[in-house]
Amino acid sequence: MKLLALDTSSEGCSAALRLDGAVTERFERAPRGHTRLLMPMVRSLLDEQGMAPSDLDALAFACGPGSFTGVRIATGVVQGLAWGLNLPVVPVSSLAAVALGAARSLSLGDGDRVAVAFDARMGEVYWGCYRIDQGLPVLLGDERVCPPEAVSLGHSDNELDGTVRWVAAGPGWALQAQMPAAVREAMSVTEPDLLLRAAWVAELAEAMVRQGGGVPAEQAQPMYLRDEVAWKKLPGRG
Repeated sequence: MKLLALDTSSEGCSAALRLDGAVTERFERAPRGHTRLLMPMVRSLLDEQGMAPSDLDALAFACGPGSFTGVRIATGVVQGLAWGLNLPVVPVSSLAAVALGAARSLSLGDGDRVAVAFDARMGEVYWGCYRIDQGLPVLLGDERVCPPEAVSLGHSDNELDGTVRWVAAGPGWALQAQMPAAVREAMSVTEPDLLLRAAWVAELAEAMVRQGGGVPAEQAQPMYLRDEVAWKKLPGRG
């Protein structure tokens, strides 16, 4: 499988090319450089492998939650490519991709849990809890947006009794002082500097494609979680 994945949902901008399980990636931390950087990254990855866009089998992108403007950038690029190439698109949760990154970077095993938090601004965090199963994150409950003091880890009796290993990942954990003490104390490791990378999006997307996932370009839409996004257009920004 030849799959191209994109992410512009956070401070990082990245593109990854996954070819039969092997991945190459371009990543740069550039909060305001996504539009400038993304397509050159894509061209560089394809040129490096001697590939044309028409050689791809599928596309993927981190569909959010995350930066409203950033998510729109990746959505627009992936939709344009998908329409032109008639390729399926796999929207991947940004929270789930960071959970996978935590699993890989911390060598988590099946049954371990990851609590992912992004700063959603307006005094809230984007929040998702995952169980690692066969190396991949499985969502527990729902992804949501809420004040830091309202986050929770689940409803199972053993979630907080020390028999389950929890790790914290994502920049929203910079707000952990505002989270419930029981949640903070359940974490064995906290990784607030773990930024999303397109390589993790690509790995999740390939697994989803093999299970029949993928949508047409017009159905590749962002996921904001908020019913109303407080975002004011700046002059010249679409």
